[in-house]
Amino acid sequence: MCSTRNLEMVRSIGADHAIDYTKEDFTRNGQQYDVIYDAIGNRSVADYRRALKPQGSCVIAGFTTIPRMISHMIVGAWVSRTGNKKIGMMGVAQPNKKDLLFISELLEAGKVVPVIDRRYPLEETAAAIRYLETGRARGKVIITVENHR
Repeated sequence: MCSTRNLEMVRSIGADHAIDYTKEDFTRNGQQYDVIYDAIGNRSVADYRRALKPQGSCVIAGFTTIPRMISHMIVGAWVSRTGNKKIGMMGVAQPNKKDLLFISELLEAGKVVPVIDRRYPLEETAAAIRYLETGRARGKVIITVENHR
């Protein structure tokens, strides 16, 4: 899912299907999904539940408000225990050499294409954060650190 202005970019990095959230509500379009990964976390647990297939899973990586996060944690856990769908917050990754090598291979093979919107030098971190807070970033915002050895 993305806004209209990001549809082509999302398709260019390999999406088979892109939904313009300004025109379509994925939780009410009649489709159901095996997996939902939500980087924003701005939907209710009921929305995720409606959009999941039986045995489907929803992983929520972010949240828009503290009450929404608490709802995801508590109501999501209850739905996961009492039904056939799993909804919950994403845990913290424990990177290891094997996983990092696998990701490196995916990047080198072009199977994962990072989208970098802007780069800022370390001394402009405040400007980078201000830009992120506008909600207009179309990819990752990178802070570069130079090595002055």
